[in-house]
Amino acid sequence: MAPTGSTTPDKASTAPAPRSGATPARLADEQSQGKTTIASNVVQKIAGMAAREVSGVYAMGGGVSRAFGAIRERIPGAGTVSTSGVSVEVGEKQAAVDLDVVVEYGAGIVELARAVRRNVITAVERMTGLEVIEVNIAVNDIHLPDESEDTETPPTSRVE
Repeated sequence: MAPTGSTTPDKASTAPAPRSGATPARLADEQSQGKTTIASNVVQKIAGMAAREVSGVYAMGGGVSRAFGAIRERIPGAGTVSTSGVSVEVGEKQAAVDLDVVVEYGAGIVELARAVRRNVITAVERMTGLEVIEVNIAVNDIHLPDESEDTETPPTSRVE
């Protein structure tokens, strides 16, 4: 009788799936008692929450996605967007994460990126069992302490 399992990994099965958002990851159990499926939006939410936990991260996403998120938060029943600024590719055993981050002024960007990367990898691997092969971070903006998105104040004149 021929063996049913292969000792060499199939390269096609370990490659991350395209960024469709609907393609779930399937994790094979060691004992072959079934499969666990994790949707890519679950990985997105985990990565987004882990990135926001790091001190110095002001917001996630570019200007347009943050604006739509602010509008969506004001609509009753719409909830909040926890995947803004986060995109993932999920395969059967691996995941890759891309983050768009707005940093608070004064934070060391290199150190902050290391901390975000470490936190995202730890959270995703611990919660999903997927191996995170990369976390790409794009710093799109710096939030200045005197900037306010909620209230627009006209500039004060220097002369009367």
